[in-house]
Amino acid sequence: MRETHGEHVHYCTCVLHTDCGNRKFSGEPTESTVSCGEDTRVCCEQVSSSGVKEVVASSKVLLNSAHSHLYSGTMHGKGNPCCCSFEDYNLTTEWLLNQTSHRPKVAVICGSGLGLLADVAADKQIIRYQDIPNFPVSTVAGHEGCLVFGTIEDTTCVFMQGHFHLYEGYSLCQVTFPVRIFKLMGVETVLVTNASGGICPDFKVGDIMIIKDHINLPGFAGQHPLCGPNDERFGIRFPCMSDAYSKDLRRLTLDVVSELGCSDFVREGVYCMVSGPNFETIAEARMLRILGCDSVGMSTVPEVTVAKHCGLRVLGLSLITNKVSLDYSREEKVNHEEVLQISKMRTEVLQKLATMLISRCQQQSINTH
Repeated sequence: MRETHGEHVHYCTCVLHTDCGNRKFSGEPTESTVSCGEDTRVCCEQVSSSGVKEVVASSKVLLNSAHSHLYSGTMHGKGNPCCCSFEDYNLTTEWLLNQTSHRPKVAVICGSGLGLLADVAADKQIIRYQDIPNFPVSTVAGHEGCLVFGTIEDTTCVFMQGHFHLYEGYSLCQVTFPVRIFKLMGVETVLVTNASGGICPDFKVGDIMIIKDHINLPGFAGQHPLCGPNDERFGIRFPCMSDAYSKDLRRLTLDVVSELGCSDFVREGVYCMVSGPNFETIAEARMLRILGCDSVGMSTVPEVTVAKHCGLRVLGLSLITNKVSLDYSREEKVNHEEVLQISKMRTEVLQKLATMLISRCQQQSINTH
């Protein structure tokens, strides 16, 4: 960053925006015109053209006479943080529409070990992720890596047998890529499922939690799927997330659960996303409990955020596959194999629940239009 004070020119390798606290480290000195406010504070070390280090005081750094924000993408390093263009989404959508006659209205994103939810669909057509242009590929056990198109009663659906995670090395643009494809294909409702660890002391292994809200911990650190230039063709710059999970669909789920006689192991709660891949330390779990989290996992929130941004209705179901340890005296240790076993145990109930929800939520959608 170049800053002119009289005849002196200074070069800086970091930019600090003191209004919002954003900082970018570029690694190499870059040159740009800046202006300083009158209320000064030390913001960075700078090196003059003569090689003498100086500490320059500044309260505001203006890039091209405009504020820079983390969400705008200008603070993400080189280039656009979003690796997927609208043309990429269109190409994939058109390819899929040419491969299948199905035109889904409901998308189901299946979490770890929950790909069997697609077994309830009729007239199935299966397309492997690896065959789909621009599509990521699942790398985790319990994620089959297929799109399954089919029908449940009179509702056309698409099932994602396996989703994607930050810890696999994918960007959040890639993690959420399928959601925007579903939007362009005509999907109106998204049912997300996952396997999560129970933090709430009242939860038991095998419980099903209806997600009423979430905490996006990676988002607090700038790992957010909506960072970067906003494409108005999908949604607005600042979407509201206070109603990310449809109240109508949550009510419908409680009604269906009552009919199925499953009320004794169905809960409502707040889901927290962490990036993984390690399971939580006891100290981390205690912190999450203080924050108001009822369960914790490594997925779902990016897809829900993008679905809401796209104007889709969202319902989230989280299967409690283990109890998160809050006590240093406990000897049990969670593992991924246990997660998959519990998912298999609840498959039949979840299949019945998903079948009834899909048929009724689409009818609910028709009635509200």
